[in-house]
Amino acid sequence: MESPLSSRSIAGRRPLPGAFVTAAALLLAVAATAGATPAGPRARGQQPNSGEPAAMAFAELRQPRGPFLAEVPRPESVLGFAPGTDFRLADWPAILAYLEALDGASDRIVLERIGESAEGQPLVLAIISSPENLRERERYRRIARRLALAEQVAEADARRLAREGKAVVWIDSGLHATEVAHGQHAPELAWIMVASENPEIRRIREEVILLLMPNMNPDGLNIVARWYRDNLGTPFETAPLPVLYHKYVGHDNNRDWYMLTQPETRAVTRQLYREWFPQIVYNHHQSAPFPARIFVPPFDEPANPNIPPLVLRGITRVGNAISTRLEAEGKAGAVSRLGFTAWWNGGMRTVPYFHNMVGILTETALYRYATPRFYAPDELPDTFRDGTSTREPSMKYPLPWPGGWWRLRDPIEYMLTASIATLDVAARDRQEWLLNIWRMGHEEIERGRAGHPAAWLLPPGQRDPGATARLLELLQRGGLRVERAVTEFTVDDRLYEAGTFVVPAAQAFRRYAVDLLEPQRYPDRRLYPGGPPQPPYDLAGWTLPLQMGVRVDRAEAPFEAATEPLSERWRPQGAVVGRGSSYVIDPRPNASIRAATRLLEGGATVYRLAEAVDADGERYPPGALVVPGEPGTAGRLSAIAEQEGLRVRAVSRRPRGRAWRLRMPRVAVYEPWVANIDAGWTRFLLEQYGFPYRVLRDARVRKGGLRAEFDVIVLPSAGLRALVQGHPAGRMPAAYVGGLGDRGVEALERFVRAGGTLVALDAAAALPIERFALPVENVLADVPQKEFFCPGSLLRIGVDTSHPVAYGLPEEATAFFVRSPAFAVAEEAGEAVATVASYPDGGLLESGWILGEEKLRGRGAVLEVPHGRGRVLLLGFRVQFRAQPHETFKLLFNSLLYAAASAEELR
Repeated sequence: MESPLSSRSIAGRRPLPGAFVTAAALLLAVAATAGATPAGPRARGQQPNSGEPAAMAFAELRQPRGPFLAEVPRPESVLGFAPGTDFRLADWPAILAYLEALDGASDRIVLERIGESAEGQPLVLAIISSPENLRERERYRRIARRLALAEQVAEADARRLAREGKAVVWIDSGLHATEVAHGQHAPELAWIMVASENPEIRRIREEVILLLMPNMNPDGLNIVARWYRDNLGTPFETAPLPVLYHKYVGHDNNRDWYMLTQPETRAVTRQLYREWFPQIVYNHHQSAPFPARIFVPPFDEPANPNIPPLVLRGITRVGNAISTRLEAEGKAGAVSRLGFTAWWNGGMRTVPYFHNMVGILTETALYRYATPRFYAPDELPDTFRDGTSTREPSMKYPLPWPGGWWRLRDPIEYMLTASIATLDVAARDRQEWLLNIWRMGHEEIERGRAGHPAAWLLPPGQRDPGATARLLELLQRGGLRVERAVTEFTVDDRLYEAGTFVVPAAQAFRRYAVDLLEPQRYPDRRLYPGGPPQPPYDLAGWTLPLQMGVRVDRAEAPFEAATEPLSERWRPQGAVVGRGSSYVIDPRPNASIRAATRLLEGGATVYRLAEAVDADGERYPPGALVVPGEPGTAGRLSAIAEQEGLRVRAVSRRPRGRAWRLRMPRVAVYEPWVANIDAGWTRFLLEQYGFPYRVLRDARVRKGGLRAEFDVIVLPSAGLRALVQGHPAGRMPAAYVGGLGDRGVEALERFVRAGGTLVALDAAAALPIERFALPVENVLADVPQKEFFCPGSLLRIGVDTSHPVAYGLPEEATAFFVRSPAFAVAEEAGEAVATVASYPDGGLLESGWILGEEKLRGRGAVLEVPHGRGRVLLLGFRVQFRAQPHETFKLLFNSLLYAAASAEELR
């Protein structure tokens, strides 16, 4: 990341080292210092000084990529300024208007609408190639599909198709909205590829079909552009956003590419793995290791063993082409093999690996928005974080960046160079890219036919049929073929019923199935021998069946079974069965929560049983829902059962015993002005499961009187300092400064003491533990990473299924542990503190990496802590992490229902 924000002002004729330049300051400097140039060398392509006009012309930079057709509009003709102009950011309506103008002016581009964003903005794909290729694009799409899927395509046919086809290259922009340059680079790249008559660009159009996704997060672009515009010329010109730049998931919009919860990821996934099947997928970002100007593959170790070798070689090949061109053009500061790895599955550039596609990520240097910054050579660090010199050439960093000005136009230029280099290498070796994707697919089909494994089997009768349906949906959306057995069959001496789902291993994307369905084993990597761990990029483990509580069996040897393709999304069939005037719903499916909220919203009476019961010959675990027969209940339940895929039993005799009467809880989600992704995911899930909620900001919490309005307040995962202190004064406009503060913490404690329920998610547990003086300790709080480290892995937990917070869970479940706390209860608390879930004495790791497992053994994972007349629920791991761990969603949902429930005897 770049060095911290500096507010030092311009002095004399030259900016002080490290100063950022506000719009107002730059205009003053222009008037006072016309022609002045900062001392020190600068890379080619950088603008020389603050004395240049803010609205710059880039003809000199653009011309080597021309000449250009005069009748094709330039971006500035619609945007009103050239992309990269100081202090100017184009929003999505402006960029879309330009692309529509380009589409109307040329037959070298076709603009297609492929979906809508979370807030209803159009998602468009610009298909750019020669007019002849675009007229035949359906033919070339079919060729790309046949080669990628490789089914019934012999080598001779593959070679013929590779000769006939066109390389398909995906380049996207604007995923992370505060990384502004890639979104601004898209209209310029489109103009170059459409309007240029340069021989290289013409050759690329002949050999390549470019799929340009100009923005994958248009909502975020609009939020960022508006925030920057509103603060321009003020002391907060480069202040960070106080809100997420996506309605729900913020930065995690690049963590959703196998779970596919958001409309943007679903729309793009369809283009990649069901429509176009590109051989190269290029994902632009902006977070280069400082002071490098761009990170370019090859990636750092470790490499995921499920990535095909030809993909790894292809990544290096494209990365080398980018670096070579950057340095040939005098663009210094390209670094490789530092920080960014090829292990994790789930990002925009990583999921393609498991589809035999070469995924490229570059991270170009970022400053704040469109405000220039000058870096003096003496403020650059001497080494990168791994010890590599930033001043002397090395294999990782052959041409060090010496410092100087960094303007928005600079990363745009680096990105344009990298994009064109990628397209060039695709054009030069078109047939080889096409043939290689077939080779990889063909090899995976043959490996699957040989077995080990031959298939993965999902038998019927799962604890949560809805989670099974969701897992199958993810596999299908990701391009995998799923089948369903029409008769019973035997595998490895085990009988499987008709209706068993089969994921054959003999398919081109076999490695995707392996990586999602089987455990990860992250290598033990240290910063130096015997030293602390080297953290993985993002996560170490993510196995979906473990997260979702779905049984998936691995069939080693080939077998015979009569199956039919699952061509559409499968949904469990729901119905009301049996006869009677009362109704019982099994609490194990997550859909039972949706049934409860829908019933409560409609005014129905709903109970939860506190003990396991038998009802008309069927055994129900604690937490089963009981709905008395009231006018309209039968029809309402029949509709809910059908729509939610839920089995509801009508019983002749209502179950008796201890129960909780439910009412719709009055829920608040605290959301700090330090933008919090966990809060966004929480909001998303509450909406998915029918919980009305209100967002609480700092000022409302500090005001107090919370118990009169809310039954339960949810604190998203965040550190104690971020929650209490928030943004410091001077960093943000006054409305966004400070966190809860002492008054807010006191208001939360009064809320609990008055009978409210506070749910603290993961790291947020530190607030009530420390500030409410709870009789609980986080035993991992001060443990160095050398002794304990678990960066994002799946761990086994034991669950007290009789506790209301754990209703519907199995006695052994899986926790998503991401540098989470673990709890010990003080002896003086006695039995007042209930341990809802804990870590067993051994065998914790199910997928990922853990060091110092003994630190967790026997410790609490989920606690109920009484406080005054209320309670604090410490959910000490990521129970709803990125909407992935379906098995533990109920720990959050049950907590909300518990907060508003009253104990009754059901008779």
